[in-house]
Amino acid sequence: MPDTAAGDGGAPRAAYDALRSAAVAVDPRRDVVRASGPDATAFLQGQLSQDVAALRSGASAWSWLLQPAGKVEALVRATRLDGDAWLLDTDRGWGERVLARLNRFKLRTKVDLELMDDWTVVGLRGPDLQRGDGVPEWLKSASATPGVVAAVDASWPGLPGVDLIGPGPAAPAGIAALDADGWEAARIETGIPVMGAELNERTIPAETGLVDRTVSFTKGCYTGQELVARIDSRGSNVPRLLRGVRLDGRVEPGAALRRPDGSDAAVVTSVARSPVSGWVALAYARRGVEPGMTVSADGGVEGRVDALPLVGSGTPSA
Repeated sequence: MPDTAAGDGGAPRAAYDALRSAAVAVDPRRDVVRASGPDATAFLQGQLSQDVAALRSGASAWSWLLQPAGKVEALVRATRLDGDAWLLDTDRGWGERVLARLNRFKLRTKVDLELMDDWTVVGLRGPDLQRGDGVPEWLKSASATPGVVAAVDASWPGLPGVDLIGPGPAAPAGIAALDADGWEAARIETGIPVMGAELNERTIPAETGLVDRTVSFTKGCYTGQELVARIDSRGSNVPRLLRGVRLDGRVEPGAALRRPDGSDAAVVTSVARSPVSGWVALAYARRGVEPGMTVSADGGVEGRVDALPLVGSGTPSA
């Protein structure tokens, strides 16, 4: 039997410990779109919220692809290859939507867009990816294999990471693999939103806590800019914000969390059981619901709203 957290739904403890103390391989569940052509950079500069034109070859940046009204179409990572060749990767199942959205705005523009159906993304996560003495040799070797087109930064608060993208990337030999349950727990603890759960066509970027990582306020115009700029100019005061929640039992996505006085506090978007933290969730909390507030759900489940990330990059406690 694998070593897991107590109770049903726990992720294997050994691989999770390696995530927090060394490094593991994960499936980050990504689709990849390739953009190329003489107008590709200018086209993406006008569609994405980040200043992608300023990226050097091999560099990447997280960005919003927005609807004209400013709500979310997709969260993408733009990686510049050579010249005017780009990779845009997004959550699995959303690549077709990214492709369709870009094609709708590709008028008289010399750019080719293609969903790379036969490509995969292998994720590596853990503090070994951020050593003080430089890049580990095993990571250099993995990044240089023939099946890797790009090795891109996948770090989020409290969790260093690199994603290997291409037609045949593979994890380094001997590295532990974190299963889907473990990755979901780590994703929630780190505060990483995903399309279809925390992000959809009704989401406003300012609600997610990611504007600092995903938006340039100096680059000039892009589709959907007006709403982002207007909310920023008003102090980013939005009706709800993405928060972490620690729970003493399981709830389902969509569950309502209530304040001690019984009024609505938050709505859960994702939930998992962590070997370190127990039941953890991401939830959109109403204005005024701050870290430290106790909440409750149907069935007698109690919890506490917390700041993200819920867990740092150090070795987990026993």
